[in-house]
Amino acid sequence: MKDTTSTDEARRQDKSDADFTDRPIPLDQRMPRGNLMMAWWAVCSAIFYMVVAAAMARSYGTANALVGIVLTVICYGVINAVISRFAMRSGLTVALFSKVLFGHLGATIATLIFFATALYYAVFEGYVMALVLSTWTPSLSMASATLIVVVVGVSLIFGSVQHWLDKFNGVLLPVYIIGMLVAVGMAIAEYGYPSGWLARVPEAGASPWGWLHTFAYYMGVWVLMMFTFDYARFGRPEDARFHGRVTFGIPFYLMTFLFSGLVGILLDACLPTEGLSEASIVLGLLELMGVAGLVLVWVTQSRINTANFYLATVNLEAFVRKLTGIKLNKILAGCLVGALAYALMAADVFAYLLKALAYQGVFVVAWVGVALAHMRSRTYQQRFRGHLELDNSRIPAINPCGVGAWGLAIVVGIGAMLSPTLAGASAPLTFAVAYLAYGLGLRFAKPGWYSIEASSN
Repeated sequence: MKDTTSTDEARRQDKSDADFTDRPIPLDQRMPRGNLMMAWWAVCSAIFYMVVAAAMARSYGTANALVGIVLTVICYGVINAVISRFAMRSGLTVALFSKVLFGHLGATIATLIFFATALYYAVFEGYVMALVLSTWTPSLSMASATLIVVVVGVSLIFGSVQHWLDKFNGVLLPVYIIGMLVAVGMAIAEYGYPSGWLARVPEAGASPWGWLHTFAYYMGVWVLMMFTFDYARFGRPEDARFHGRVTFGIPFYLMTFLFSGLVGILLDACLPTEGLSEASIVLGLLELMGVAGLVLVWVTQSRINTANFYLATVNLEAFVRKLTGIKLNKILAGCLVGALAYALMAADVFAYLLKALAYQGVFVVAWVGVALAHMRSRTYQQRFRGHLELDNSRIPAINPCGVGAWGLAIVVGIGAMLSPTLAGASAPLTFAVAYLAYGLGLRFAKPGWYSIEASSN
């Protein structure tokens, strides 16, 4: 007689955890390739990417900025091809995979960092939406506009990646692309073509290492590697080649960094704005395009904020469960994220958030170094047969190999960041130390560091 107990339990789990935050995603719950691609490509439309590119062009010259961006596109595409394939094979979240790397207690820190970073980005992008809305409607206070942004942002994530976000973001993708091209065309028609934009250099001249500084600066956004991991797990293993090459590969980053970067640099050269920030860009678009500018900003920011709010929510769920054993309902977790985002926007602590993100960027780059070393390690495959233990009762609290490599890289990264001579190389140094230290540590790792059960055999 067929035992239906486990099947019924699995169905109950599927209903209570549609995003599979506490276990690998079953193969029958994976998404078709086109749906996953549209859900993920929401991440490509942040105004933030335009501002970063324009800032790099101002600081190091347009040519240096574009060379650095092209190198960034290649680097991101290659690394995320590896990460996405691993996530599809394992079906794990960042939180679950971190238990393998750092132990069940060490993974709590990684989950907290991921949650906080996604939340901060939701705050920044949400603030831009609120600013545009309150500027367009003077009778609407900034507090009210912020509340609208948070309510809309949180509401959009309740439909799950598999059942709603792919459709929502797929419909809005053409609006983003066409809208940005129209914005550039209108800016040129209104203010004239900036003929020297490609040859633009700082007043003091372009540094010969400007391209490297640009590349290193973009490493500060390596949280996208963690974003990739949590989205790629929804992919089907048979689609791994397509997703590795297209969905999470170089074509995506051509759109995310190069297309957005060119638009940002051109708009910065055209629009008569005094400073450079997300606010100055969007207010310039609003003045230039009117209601179309309002729609364009809300489309671009709504798309990226579905990812920010979604990942902040699922990682808050994972963090609370690790810390307290309590399994939060997704709606409650989403509401808590919304409340935190609203409080941070209302408190106007953006200068502090930027500093926090700079330090968190070191933690994230170090995580990527350790994670990539693990995925690429033949040593782990040979010594541990590639086994990924997820049961807390059979995992040590701290994995010395992972925590040691992660901690060493963080110390080196923060030390370099605080040094005037090494600050520009902080991110590359962090990654190199994390990757090499973990790879070396695996050669001496004890079985009990990865599985308590293995140590007793």
